Amino acid sequence: MQSAISATVTNAGIASVLQKVADLLEQQDASAHRVRAWRDAAQSVRENPRELSEVFRDHGRVGLEALPHIGPRLANVLIELIKTGHCGALDRLRGDGSKVLERVPGLGPELAARVHDQLGIETLEELEAAAHDGRLAGVPGFGDRRLAAIRDVLATRLARTRPSAPPRVQPPVALMLDIDREYRRAAAAGELRRIAPRRFNPKHDAWLPVMHVERDGWSFTALFSNTARAHELGRTDDWVIVYYHRAGEPDGQATIVTEWRGRLRDKRVVRGRERESIDYYDASAPASRVA
Repeated sequence: MQSAISATVTNAGIASVLQKVADLLEQQDASAHRVRAWRDAAQSVRENPRELSEVFRDHGRVGLEALPHIGPRLANVLIELIKTGHCGALDRLRGDGSKVLERVPGLGPELAARVHDQLGIETLEELEAAAHDGRLAGVPGFGDRRLAAIRDVLATRLARTRPSAPPRVQPPVALMLDIDREYRRAAAAGELRRIAPRRFNPKHDAWLPVMHVERDGWSFTALFSNTARAHELGRTDDWVIVYYHRAGEPDGQATIVTEWRGRLRDKRVVRGRERESIDYYDASAPASRVA
């Protein structure tokens, strides 16, 4: 049986997208080896004698990973492009991180922004896991019928029916907060390249600072949130989205905010990892300062 493959996605089109990612990474001062990895992948796809959609149809992920310069991470990108015609990595570099969620039937811009803001989700794989592990049910607007419909759509799109994604290895909270601190300092000092996000930016102003950095074996990309909710609440200079990757691990992301209530009030917190954030502050300061 043939998988759901977009007939419009050609090797030339896929290579063009990979090249655009490489160009944006270079413009945003990412490391040379990250830029080179995407450019090598683009060249490999461009020169492959067989259409990748056919390779994937006949051999699946294994066939894609067998191509030169294509490892597990880039194979995920190729599969996304083959199945949907879109590339979440490119959207993120353009400041449109939640855009991929808007394309899921039953979501739309408002619910996609709500999921992004409350759960820090930006990929279909992360959305699928949240739809099965109870997190999505806790977001206003998601009843049983909507959840069931989203599970069915994602099972078809991702061509699998397993109940959840494998546990993701995450960077330590201390490291995430260090990246957040460095990003906000560099952004305030005007040291970072600024991009013009496509969403919520009618004048096409280059206002959104972006930082690419590597620490302790992890690759990070940090930028302020450009969601409808962040604009509505005036938090575009407070909420920081941090994307991360380490060899052999799936991509991940987190939202870091200034907490406005409770024990962590006025402190920077990694959303979804509040308990670890408390432990971090308990270890680095007297308990009275975190009360």
